[in-house]
Amino acid sequence: MEETFELGTIMCPSGTLVLIDGGHLGLWSGDRSPADIDPASLGIEDAAMAADVTGAVDFMVTGPDASEAVRTFGRQPGSRLHDIPASKAAEFETAFNSHRRSAGLDARLESLPVRESHAQRARRTGAEGGGSFLMFGVPVVAVGGVPRGRHLPVLATRVDHGDGVGERWSEISIRMGEGRVTSSVSLGDIGVDWARVLFGDVDALNIWQHDEPVDGLADVAFWGAAADEAAATFAAPELGEPGEDGVRGWTGLPVSEAMDRARALLRWKDETGRRMAVDFRPHSHHWQIMREVRASHVEAGSVDLGDARVLCAMTTWGDGYFPVIADLDPSGDLLAVRVRFSDAP
Repeated sequence: MEETFELGTIMCPSGTLVLIDGGHLGLWSGDRSPADIDPASLGIEDAAMAADVTGAVDFMVTGPDASEAVRTFGRQPGSRLHDIPASKAAEFETAFNSHRRSAGLDARLESLPVRESHAQRARRTGAEGGGSFLMFGVPVVAVGGVPRGRHLPVLATRVDHGDGVGERWSEISIRMGEGRVTSSVSLGDIGVDWARVLFGDVDALNIWQHDEPVDGLADVAFWGAAADEAAATFAAPELGEPGEDGVRGWTGLPVSEAMDRARALLRWKDETGRRMAVDFRPHSHHWQIMREVRASHVEAGSVDLGDARVLCAMTTWGDGYFPVIADLDPSGDLLAVRVRFSDAP
């Protein structure tokens, strides 16, 4: 039996909606070149590999058979080919040219003088009818034609999948209009590594602060087998945040003080061999929205960014690649965008 829940609402003033793993927004370049993103945030510490990433190349494909050439080449979704490592660019061009010749396609690969920003990738993809593109190898979905001037409800359908799986979301959908669905179009997949999906206006994501606190403050939280012992050692109270029973720590500290306390806890944990998780939480937009998620019985939260409202929800399935579908009315207007996590049993 299906149950439907309202997770909240979004506002999309630009008319272009982005569906992205909320944990990856620290990699979003906005209107800057992706070359401006520190490779360390991608977990890359090797100097040569870092140079390969920052010097990567974006390609566009031109010619009468451009769309067919990109589709059949099968390397990336979308109409452009992004983030090709500098050391692999020549090899990539050779492979593409070999493919289009063997397929008899009239198409040419041209390198862009400046790499396309993530926000521009989303705007262009939305204008082209919606679809998926890569952000440092992670599939992101963008769709245009979203109503601009009103709150749009975000609904989730829960199904008991049985077999020890239990109740989880089968899909999350954004409802944009009333009417009869006459066709549904695949927009590609969204890649999830942090067990959550964020629905956000493309311009709002440009002002999102993923790690930097908006108020200069931070929290420190810890939990686990040694939490009681650590709380006694460091005189730490219950954290007191909704949805976090048994979690200890401190809230609303200046960032420098919070970092010192987190480091002290980690040193104590390492030196004693105790089992415990320690979390440093700057008061960023990511912290704000995840605070709501943790407190919510439907594991969803939202934050206002300018005139926009973005919403983040846990998948309930963890990580994976999840298909995104657009539902259209007889005129081709957008009625809903859905993320499918599973089919009903």
